[in-house]
Amino acid sequence: MSETCLFDKVHEAATYIRSQCDLKPQVGIILGTGLGKFAKQIKIEKEVDYEQIPHFPRSTVQSHKGRLILGELSGKKIVAMEGRFHFYEGYTLEQVTFPVRVMKQLGIATMIVSNAAGGLNPMYEKGDLVVITDHINFMGVNPLIGPNDERFGIRFPDMIEPYDQKLVKLTQRVAQKEKITLREGVYLGVTGPCLETKAEYRFMRQMGGDLVGMSTIPEVIVGVHESLKILGLSVATDLCIPETLEPVNIEEIIKTAETAEPKLNQLVISVLKEL
Repeated sequence: MSETCLFDKVHEAATYIRSQCDLKPQVGIILGTGLGKFAKQIKIEKEVDYEQIPHFPRSTVQSHKGRLILGELSGKKIVAMEGRFHFYEGYTLEQVTFPVRVMKQLGIATMIVSNAAGGLNPMYEKGDLVVITDHINFMGVNPLIGPNDERFGIRFPDMIEPYDQKLVKLTQRVAQKEKITLREGVYLGVTGPCLETKAEYRFMRQMGGDLVGMSTIPEVIVGVHESLKILGLSVATDLCIPETLEPVNIEEIIKTAETAEPKLNQLVISVLKEL
């Protein structure tokens, strides 16, 4: 995907989606591994397969369905990605973050990103929900490298607050009201697809990471570039404690995410009501 024509491609994709549904979303939601059932909560106006949308990548992750859903939830008009794209799939970061730019052009001002992540913090338990307060980009790459198109955003966006602190505090208040246990933490992003060594987990924890995962950060960086208000939520699907580390079973990770999903659904629905 050429940098010089990215804006035109985003415009073409957004135009196609508008031709399928005239709903103008206020909030964009990205659903991570094991969290696809959230879509059942939405009053759907239109479902669009990714393969139908011009220039959209194709999801190759088995647990990601690959559909864009437009509809209403908690009185808010939303667009939800049922499945995301990852750098480890072989896509460029421009492709990985392309849907964020399309959702912004469709009209969103707020983005909620969710993911399944490994828990580096020894206080976490499997299935814990975590609101992301900050992140560490350990991927070694950045989606904004290359020529900057001012129609998207400024050349040097400030990352002092990538996750909107008002949204973080709102989510914490909602969780307390709904009696949902909600941790907070720093998300550390890596490229994947292999999982980390014991030494790497120790290093990540020493760096200040509470969670480690293979997504989210490129999307958030582009979201900041697009001036979106962002809320990040993780499910700690496995514990990355070097002293007690066990081989990871991907099926178990997905099962843990699915078990935690009802709590995440309830939390997001309640947060949307308060926006």
